[in-house]
Amino acid sequence: MPAELRQTPIEGVFELLSHPFVDSRGAFLNAFRAHEEEFISSWADRGIAQVNLSRSEVVGTIRGLHFQAPPHSEAKMVRCLKGRVWDVAVDLREKSETYGHWQAVELTPERGNALLIPEGCAHGFQVLEPGSELLYLHSGAWVREAETGVRWDDLRLAVAWPLPPTELSERDRNLPLLSDWLLTNKSSP
Repeated sequence: MPAELRQTPIEGVFELLSHPFVDSRGAFLNAFRAHEEEFISSWADRGIAQVNLSRSEVVGTIRGLHFQAPPHSEAKMVRCLKGRVWDVAVDLREKSETYGHWQAVELTPERGNALLIPEGCAHGFQVLEPGSELLYLHSGAWVREAETGVRWDDLRLAVAWPLPPTELSERDRNLPLLSDWLLTNKSSP
């Protein structure tokens, strides 16, 4: 059965619902098929430059809000392989009608869903079950100097995290507010 693509209120951010084939042996899910119509309309001509895995043990952990600064912006497809996470995309494209808005989707292996996040949007997530694991497909190569983000608790963005934060990296604690990032970088991601 082909995947189902759901447009969110933010242009270019899609929830992708894949439908596993289930039989007595277990299940099979096609996680990415570049030539299927649903993928083509959302991923377009982007390649896959890197694939990353993330595991978070503690419920309430927040990772993000991350992105790569121009000219190294990248699109991401994020899928939960184990556990449950609340996955967030924040539109940071200044010319977008939804600039500063965020969209969240609960990702689980049972739902078989993924979040597609275009260039110019930040990404973050909060862990809802212990030992949650994510798979990321990135359209661009990682560039250390371009790796950045904005604060998870920026009042201007007002992301409504479902749980109080329990774990944050030192890096994420020290990310700038969006207004400070814009002053320093003179343009949106």
